[in-house]
Amino acid sequence: MIIQPKEIKSFFFSQYFSDGLRMSLGILLPSLVLLQFNKFDLGVAMSLGAVCICVIDSPGPVLHKRNAMAIGNLCLFVVAITTGFARLNVFTLGLEVTIFSFLFSMFIVYGNRAASVGTASLLIMIFMIDKAMKPDAILGYSATILAGGIWYMVFSLVFFGIRPYRAAQQALGENIADIVKFLRIKANFYLPETDIDENYHKLVSQQIQVSQHQDAVRELLFKSRVMVRESTNASRILVLTFVDLVDMFEQIMATHYDYAYIHDKFKDTGILPEIAHIVHQMADELEKIGYAVLSNTRYKHLVDFNPKLEQLKLKIDAVNNGHETSNLVLKKILINLRDLNKAIENIFNYYNSSSSKILIEKNNDVEYSKFAPHQDYEPHLFFDNFSLDSAAFKHALRVSLVCMVGFIAARIFSLGHHSYWVLLTIIVILKPGFSLSKQRNYQRLIGTMAGGIIGVLILLFIPNSAVQFVFLFVFMIGTYSFLRLNYIVSVIFMTPYVLILFKFLGIAHLDIVQERVVDTIIGSTIAFAASYLIFPTWEFEQIKTNLSEVIYTNVNYLVKIAKTITGTTVTTTEYKLARKEVYVKSANLSAAFERMTSEPKSKQRNIKEIHKFVVLNHILSSYIATVASEITIKGLHKTTPDTLKLIKRSIAVLNESNKKLGGERIEFTGEKAEPAEEIIPTATDNLLKDQLGFINKISMDIAKVTDDILR
Repeated sequence: MIIQPKEIKSFFFSQYFSDGLRMSLGILLPSLVLLQFNKFDLGVAMSLGAVCICVIDSPGPVLHKRNAMAIGNLCLFVVAITTGFARLNVFTLGLEVTIFSFLFSMFIVYGNRAASVGTASLLIMIFMIDKAMKPDAILGYSATILAGGIWYMVFSLVFFGIRPYRAAQQALGENIADIVKFLRIKANFYLPETDIDENYHKLVSQQIQVSQHQDAVRELLFKSRVMVRESTNASRILVLTFVDLVDMFEQIMATHYDYAYIHDKFKDTGILPEIAHIVHQMADELEKIGYAVLSNTRYKHLVDFNPKLEQLKLKIDAVNNGHETSNLVLKKILINLRDLNKAIENIFNYYNSSSSKILIEKNNDVEYSKFAPHQDYEPHLFFDNFSLDSAAFKHALRVSLVCMVGFIAARIFSLGHHSYWVLLTIIVILKPGFSLSKQRNYQRLIGTMAGGIIGVLILLFIPNSAVQFVFLFVFMIGTYSFLRLNYIVSVIFMTPYVLILFKFLGIAHLDIVQERVVDTIIGSTIAFAASYLIFPTWEFEQIKTNLSEVIYTNVNYLVKIAKTITGTTVTTTEYKLARKEVYVKSANLSAAFERMTSEPKSKQRNIKEIHKFVVLNHILSSYIATVASEITIKGLHKTTPDTLKLIKRSIAVLNESNKKLGGERIEFTGEKAEPAEEIIPTATDNLLKDQLGFINKISMDIAKVTDDILR
């Protein structure tokens, strides 16, 4: 894959690079400043506290960051003191490692940010294992670590306070880039040479990315009082852009057709490549807008696609295969392209509009706070998970047992005085699921070896300390910039950064390389074996829950449509919440399926049937989104009894499938469904009936696949 110059520029404007720069400065500054006062050891201790707390500094509302880092600092101080005294006896230290590994790994029940607090606590425990000090120095050293953690927290909060909208801007720009990639994959469906099944696989993978980024943006925008409550242009533009982006994504999702049929029917007309070309050009325009949002600049020259769309219309009108409706599908595609063009123009206008009043007043009917993900922090949640039925409990138990084994192995086999690298490797690699642990294991090993070679070459052939420090800073930024973006690249940067750091601390670099590689191999071997043998969590054990959830959300979406066409008022917020749940649960299912494909073959149950279910669910969601769009945008509130029977039949079929999977039913009785007066079907009614007919067919197909999975 060739990296384009714009991709490089986008990276330097991204939140990934911003995070890397902020973390690197926050960690380095205490050491550099105190070095000037001959207090380097004190600075290193403060930097150690900053290293641990920066783990918690992941994207999200500033209030959540502040609370999590404050709790993290408290844990840091307690764990540092406990470890300082526990290490005086090898047995008490082993006991502490075992208990704390379990306790802090259980924080995962409270979500990712709480899990990062647990990770930060385990890190300081691991770093202090080999820190020799007298009992009377433990409290002072722990206080210095705490000071470093507090310094980093204040530094980070000030960093965000200076530019409160920047993080949301960056996340939004990256979300636009994700949707651009999704749109390009959709465009490829129109090319006759495209492998449709392979393209579906790419589409589903990209949908996961879009969904994850959308959740991150929702949290930044809708959980931040600055964004939701302020009536400034800056905050409103960000909110409105995101709302329109989600609507656009629904529109792109809704543009589903029988691509095999289209290829067969229109391959000789030359229209399909032209459609793909126009979609790619629209993606180019959206990409430029996304880059402008990311870089906080203006994109002023939007391409006018109306002439191209008119030319496409003339070509579509000229298509005649001897049937009256033979080009109907092409006309639908044209309508979708016009809608997409309009959506891109709307987003463009937000950043080039002179009317701030319109921006401030628009879309105030949507209750944005309801769209933000909610996390329960009740104490009972922690203890409710004390069961082998809980994936979090099994993960914590596995981490605890493996850390105990790792601690013993480090004492027996470690080459030098940094045996904590074995435990550090275990903590980083072990994840709740086998596939994630396997992936991290591979990335950690390859990254450590590649980074070790780079580090040794720099230390051997570039002896100048000033140049080495520049490399140290660059590698440090790279480590934290790629930590969430590409873990293997992060580790490749991390290893030479650590080696150069140890050189400045006066430790022989070649011995350190050997020690780090050996300890990483020991930790990786233990972690990999444990993920397979100790309370393993396989995707097939919980895939039924994912299948049930996507069916439930699709039924809920269908019920909203049914209520609307029978005269019951359904608000815009209700529609959008139902839509959001469909896409989130669909992305969760797709992610679970991808994880399953990387597990051992013996653990891949019904893999072909589940893949078929994933594709059918994508098609079903697309058709439902099409109907919902017709109803909400064009205001269809009454229809014929035949149409209502179709939608009720689809709901019944999907409910029955969900019942077999152990899920809940959503009933729609439809007593108000029959119209009081005779309704003469219109062309719109007939189109709606056709669309609901497709939904009914896909629902039946999903029911058959569900039966195959449960056999």
